[in-house]
Amino acid sequence: MNLNQVTVPATDIAASVAFYQQLELELIVSSPHYARFACPEGGASFSVHLAETPLPATHAVIYFETLALNEKVQQLQAAGLRFTQEPKDETWLWREARLLDPAGNVICLYWAGENRLNPPWRIKP
Repeated sequence: MNLNQVTVPATDIAASVAFYQQLELELIVSSPHYARFACPEGGASFSVHLAETPLPATHAVIYFETLALNEKVQQLQAAGLRFTQEPKDETWLWREARLLDPAGNVICLYWAGENRLNPPWRIKP
Protein backbone atom coordinates (compact mmCIF):
# COMPACT_ATOMS: atom_id res chain seq x y z
CA MET A 1 0.00 0.00 0.00
CA ASN A 2 0.96 3.60 -0.48
CA LEU A 3 -0.60 6.59 1.26
CA ASN A 4 -2.45 8.52 -1.42
CA GLN A 5 -3.71 11.59 0.39
CA VAL A 6 -4.88 13.15 3.63
CA THR A 7 -8.00 15.32 3.73
CA VAL A 8 -8.65 17.84 6.49
CA PRO A 9 -11.69 20.01 7.19
CA ALA A 10 -11.66 23.68 6.26
CA THR A 11 -13.89 26.55 7.34
CA ASP A 12 -12.91 28.79 4.40
CA ILE A 13 -11.78 27.05 1.21
CA ALA A 14 -10.27 30.20 -0.34
CA ALA A 15 -8.20 30.94 2.78
CA SER A 16 -7.06 27.32 2.96
CA VAL A 17 -6.08 27.30 -0.72
CA ALA A 18 -4.02 30.47 -0.23
CA PHE A 19 -2.37 29.01 2.89
CA TYR A 20 -1.37 25.71 1.29
CA GLN A 21 -0.16 27.44 -1.85
CA GLN A 22 2.15 29.47 0.41
CA LEU A 23 3.53 26.12 1.58
CA GLU A 24 4.20 25.46 -2.15
CA LEU A 25 1.63 22.72 -2.63
CA GLU A 26 0.30 22.70 -6.21
CA LEU A 27 -3.46 23.24 -6.54
CA ILE A 28 -4.81 20.52 -8.87
CA VAL A 29 -8.57 20.49 -8.06
CA SER A 30 -10.65 23.46 -6.97
CA SER A 31 -14.34 23.83 -6.19
CA PRO A 32 -16.37 25.87 -3.68
CA HIS A 33 -16.36 22.94 -1.20
CA TYR A 34 -13.10 21.08 -1.96
CA ALA A 35 -9.50 21.63 -3.03
CA ARG A 36 -6.77 19.11 -3.73
CA PHE A 37 -3.04 19.72 -3.94
CA ALA A 38 -0.07 17.75 -5.26
CA CYS A 39 2.92 17.72 -2.95
CA PRO A 40 6.04 19.16 -4.63
CA GLU A 41 8.01 15.97 -3.99
CA GLY A 42 6.91 12.34 -4.13
CA GLY A 43 3.50 11.21 -5.28
CA ALA A 44 1.29 12.16 -2.34
CA SER A 45 -1.56 14.63 -2.44
CA PHE A 46 -3.37 16.63 0.20
CA SER A 47 -6.88 18.05 0.26
CA VAL A 48 -9.28 20.21 2.22
CA HIS A 49 -13.05 19.95 2.30
CA LEU A 50 -15.56 22.48 3.55
CA ALA A 51 -16.83 21.58 7.01
CA GLU A 52 -20.61 21.73 7.32
CA THR A 53 -20.54 22.37 11.06
CA PRO A 54 -18.08 24.07 13.43
CA LEU A 55 -14.85 22.14 13.77
CA PRO A 56 -14.16 20.28 17.01
CA ALA A 57 -10.64 20.38 18.40
CA THR A 58 -8.45 17.63 17.00
CA HIS A 59 -5.18 16.07 18.00
CA ALA A 60 -4.18 15.19 14.44
CA VAL A 61 -0.98 16.76 13.12
CA ILE A 62 -0.18 16.98 9.40
CA TYR A 63 3.53 16.64 8.64
CA PHE A 64 5.31 18.06 5.59
CA GLU A 65 9.04 17.32 5.30
CA THR A 66 11.49 19.84 3.87
CA LEU A 67 15.28 19.65 3.72
CA ALA A 68 15.68 23.43 4.15
CA LEU A 69 13.44 23.74 7.22
CA ASN A 70 14.97 26.87 8.73
CA GLU A 71 14.97 28.72 5.41
CA LYS A 72 11.38 27.65 4.68
CA VAL A 73 10.20 28.91 8.09
CA GLN A 74 11.98 32.25 7.56
CA GLN A 75 10.40 32.58 4.10
CA LEU A 76 6.91 31.86 5.43
CA GLN A 77 7.35 34.22 8.38
CA ALA A 78 8.45 36.97 5.98
CA ALA A 79 5.23 36.29 4.04
CA GLY A 80 3.22 36.85 7.23
CA LEU A 81 2.61 33.34 8.55
CA ARG A 82 2.86 32.93 12.32
CA PHE A 83 4.38 29.82 13.85
CA THR A 84 3.33 28.32 17.16
CA GLN A 85 6.75 26.64 17.44
CA GLU A 86 9.99 27.84 15.90
CA PRO A 87 12.32 25.18 14.42
CA LYS A 88 13.42 22.96 17.27
CA ASP A 89 15.48 19.76 17.54
CA GLU A 90 13.26 17.11 19.11
CA THR A 91 14.35 14.10 21.17
CA TRP A 92 13.07 11.75 18.43
CA LEU A 93 15.79 13.19 16.12
CA TRP A 94 13.53 15.36 13.96
CA ARG A 95 13.75 19.13 13.62
CA GLU A 96 10.23 20.59 13.72
CA ALA A 97 8.34 23.86 13.42
CA ARG A 98 4.57 24.16 13.85
CA LEU A 99 1.81 26.47 12.71
CA LEU A 100 -1.95 26.41 12.30
CA ASP A 101 -3.82 26.48 9.01
CA PRO A 102 -6.85 28.82 8.66
CA ALA A 103 -9.18 26.16 10.13
CA GLY A 104 -6.91 25.51 13.12
CA ASN A 105 -5.41 22.25 11.86
CA VAL A 106 -1.89 21.71 13.24
CA ILE A 107 0.76 21.68 10.52
CA CYS A 108 4.28 20.50 11.29
CA LEU A 109 7.08 21.37 8.91
CA TYR A 110 10.04 19.16 9.68
CA TRP A 111 13.28 17.58 8.59
CA ALA A 112 14.09 14.04 9.68
CA GLY A 113 16.27 12.70 6.89
CA GLU A 114 17.30 9.10 7.48
CA ASN A 115 15.65 9.14 10.92
CA ARG A 116 12.17 9.43 9.37
CA LEU A 117 12.05 5.72 8.55
CA ASN A 118 15.24 4.46 10.18
CA PRO A 119 15.65 5.90 13.68
CA PRO A 120 18.23 4.18 15.90
CA TRP A 121 15.41 2.47 17.80
CA ARG A 122 13.73 1.03 14.70
CA ILE A 123 12.53 -2.55 15.15
CA LYS A 124 14.88 -4.91 13.35
CA PRO A 125 13.38 -7.71 11.22
